[in-house]
Formats: sequence, C-alpha cells, structure tokens
Amino acid sequence: MKVRLHQYLSRTGRFASKREVKEAVWSGDITVAGSVIKDIAFQFNANTKAVHWRGERLHLPGLHRTYVLNKPEGVICSRLNRQERALGKRSVFELLRDVVDDSTYDRMLTVGRLDEATTGLLILTTDGQLVHQIASPENKVAKTYAVRTTPRIEASDAAKLREGVVIELEENGVLRPYQTQPANVALEADGTVFITISEGKKRQVRRMFASLGVEVIDLHRCSIGGLHLDALRLERGASVEMDERLLRQSIFHE
Repeated sequence: MKVRLHQYLSRTGRFASKREVKEAVWSGDITVAGSVIKDIAFQFNANTKAVHWRGERLHLPGLHRTYVLNKPEGVICSRLNRQERALGKRSVFELLRDVVDDSTYDRMLTVGRLDEATTGLLILTTDGQLVHQIASPENKVAKTYAVRTTPRIEASDAAKLREGVVIELEENGVLRPYQTQPANVALEADGTVFITISEGKKRQVRRMFASLGVEVIDLHRCSIGGLHLDALRLERGASVEMDERLLRQSIFHE
C-alpha cells in the first residue's frame, strides 16, 4: 500500500511539526530508495523502499517485525510445498506461528538460509530491505560457524581454508569450479573449527570442508556481523523479537 511522503515522515516521530517535514523535503534532505525527493505528496510503498533523512534511515513504528531464532536441526528455511508436507517436513516459519498474527506470518522472510541439518542464528523479518542489506554479497557481512568434522582437520587444512579453496557449485544443473574467498579459521583443542566467511554460496561451508576430504557432522551458525547468538541466550527453537534499529547496530556496528 502506498503512502504520501509527508504522511510517512510525520509518522516516524523524527520531526516536531509539519513545517519541519516540509522543510526537510524541500531542502533535499530526504531520499526514497536512494533518490532525492522534493515533492511532499510523492507516493511510494513503504514496505519496499527505504527512506533516509541526511543519511539516517527512518522507520515507521510497528511497520516491520523482526525476530532472531536459534534454528534447531530438522527444519527447513522455506515455506512447505505439498511434497514436503507429505514427507512430514517442518518449516522455520512454523516456529513463529504462535507469536505473530496471520498478516505478519504471511509476510515473513528469512535472511539467507540454513540447510535442514544446520543449526544456529537465523533472522526472520517482514522487511525486504533488511534482507537485502544483510544478504547482499556486496555488503560482505561476516558470518561465523562452529564446525565439527570427521576426521578432524589438521593445521595444514586450516591454512588452505584461510587462503581459499576450490569447490563445486551447481548452476542450472551444471557443476562449475569456484574459488572461495579467504576465510578466518580457528582450531580448538576439541576439534571444533570456527570459520568466518563473508560470502554465502549454497552449502558453501559444507562444500569447503568436503574439498579437504572430510565430512561435516555438525554445523552451527554463531554470529552474523556483530550479532552473536550466545549473547541472546536462546534455547534451540526459541526466538526473540528485536528492534530493527538495535539489530542493525549489532550487525553493522552503526
């Protein structure tokens, strides 16, 4: 649903009067989707287009809902199709079914995906702009995973991951080699590997370890940017609603 720019700005609570709203627009301080707008009656979809005032992202109270989830094993990051329902699959969206209304539930998106067997930090939101900002390869948001493998990797293997390894990616049914970007890697005494990457190809972490000739037996996402799952103290399958501004501050250190 479209809204007029002056109405949107008034509802943000950022301006003390309608006069301040008009002056902000007329002075060229307001951008919508990256373009300066000087027409106070300009209409746009506030669900899909970001509004900034002098570089500051503006938000409507209650416009979007954003949750952080500690994803358990055995759930998939998509809406279920008929075949998946017949197989008894479960979706991450179902974990929020009792805490959001129907409209919010239908609009929820995952920020990237974790495969069915992978656990850990997952963000779900109704804000498509937030999804793009975090998931876009251009922004290179770092993601850290705790990995256990069989057999354990050696220091020489960790060195290969730090330099980048060649994995196989499938595009339109065709496999092609891909050189991963350098990763930050730390080996723990118990064999756990903490790996941080800033890209997100499909099943990339599993493919990176497969290139070393080892199998990933446990994969858990610990953090996205500066947002750390441990700090939220969430049990597996539990979620918490977060203010989007605080979420952005945590992830992007804004």
